[in-house]
Amino acid sequence: MRRRLVVGISGASGILYGVRLLQVLRGFPGWETHLVISRAAVRTLAIELPEWPLEAVRDLADFVHDVEDLAAPLASGTFLTEGMVVAPCSMRTLSAVAQGHCGDLLTRAADVTLKERRRLVLVPRESPLHLGHLRNMLAVTEMGGILVPPVVSFYQRPQSVLDVVDHTVGKVLDLFGLDHTLFQRWG
Repeated sequence: MRRRLVVGISGASGILYGVRLLQVLRGFPGWETHLVISRAAVRTLAIELPEWPLEAVRDLADFVHDVEDLAAPLASGTFLTEGMVVAPCSMRTLSAVAQGHCGDLLTRAADVTLKERRRLVLVPRESPLHLGHLRNMLAVTEMGGILVPPVVSFYQRPQSVLDVVDHTVGKVLDLFGLDHTLFQRWG
């Protein structure tokens, strides 16, 4: 049986993080990806990556689930997964997860991941942050979620935007025990 990973893409800027994560995960044959992309993410994709049509992004995943389908397998804890990554994670999605508001499949799948004590990794994209953002981050962390803000690692001496993105994607992969060469390890 292949290991399942849910990938959520929300409407925050930084849609390349989610696209790149899906690209890299295709190189792990023992893993199966389940994509949920929000309506806002579809709009962000068209703005930030016009060279990537929605169908091309959807084709990177093994399975694609409609964000409005609360009857999808991802909405139940009986659907076994290794966890979920939301990259990028908008402040709206972060807030919904922090408050347990399951208004769509993206936030329901994140809620299921937390309640089943599986690994939930959020890549929050916002700056600057206000106290409400920080409180939501704290709440998600207290519930067992892991925040991986896309912070530039200058010691890696990035030469391109993709180098910067790969560092964050590599950090996410590390959290699921996936060996990669997206960045050079220290030492």
